[in-house]
Amino acid sequence: MMEKEGKYIYCIIATSQERNFGPIGIGGRLDDVLTIGYEDLSMVVSSHPTGQRAVVGPPIAQAITKFAVNSDNMLAHQRVIEEVMKEFDSVLPVRFGTIASNADEIRNLLGRRYRELKNALRDADHKVELGVKGVWKNMDVIFKEVVDENKAIKITKEDIQNDRNKKNIQAKMEVGKMVEKALEKKKEKEAERIVDALRRTAFDYKLNKTVGDEMFMNAAFLVDKGREKEFDNIMDDLGEEHKDRVKFMYTGPLPVFNFVNIVIYPEEWEK
Repeated sequence: MMEKEGKYIYCIIATSQERNFGPIGIGGRLDDVLTIGYEDLSMVVSSHPTGQRAVVGPPIAQAITKFAVNSDNMLAHQRVIEEVMKEFDSVLPVRFGTIASNADEIRNLLGRRYRELKNALRDADHKVELGVKGVWKNMDVIFKEVVDENKAIKITKEDIQNDRNKKNIQAKMEVGKMVEKALEKKKEKEAERIVDALRRTAFDYKLNKTVGDEMFMNAAFLVDKGREKEFDNIMDDLGEEHKDRVKFMYTGPLPVFNFVNIVIYPEEWEK
């Protein structure tokens, strides 16, 4: 028994021409990345096992395997979309791990959702996503600022330090909670200042979850390709202004995952 071959979907573009982007498909098999179209819309796809077994003879129970969610596959998914972005100004990313059984399913879905997808492509036209993460360089300085800026924390810490028996465990736990809460507020405040400097060049922005104490900002900005240089210049200014305090991680241009991520539910293939 062999696995059925389906069509792994990366993104949607506005073209009626058949395209081949080369042997860069997900899964490490060097499958060609091609287009399957309906009128002037196309999905960018490559062949990929569906997780179902192809059998000859009477039907039997089919084994369904979940698509492998790992860093290699996720990077391959993104790299294909980035390759398509080199040639197309408007690209709609499709959610990672979406597989159709065959080309007919893809054409049928493009037909059913044609107007919605055309409108989404128009909204995404000539736009890219730029990512900005802000990380504090010296957490000792930040924690000292948190204490200095919050009277209640300062007083409670002094009380603990003056307790020679050092039995006030509850007070120590309370200080820990107070510091954690104050740190979150500090993150929001400093992130807001950076966002204010950048958002005038963007159509939209989104704040994502931060990781760890050091990262105070994890933002995505939707920017017109014609204003990328302006955004770059502001980032240079921010980097210089905060060089002693903050390390910025600036990425892009990226597919617009934070602002458009087309979802195709399994039942939609069955219509």
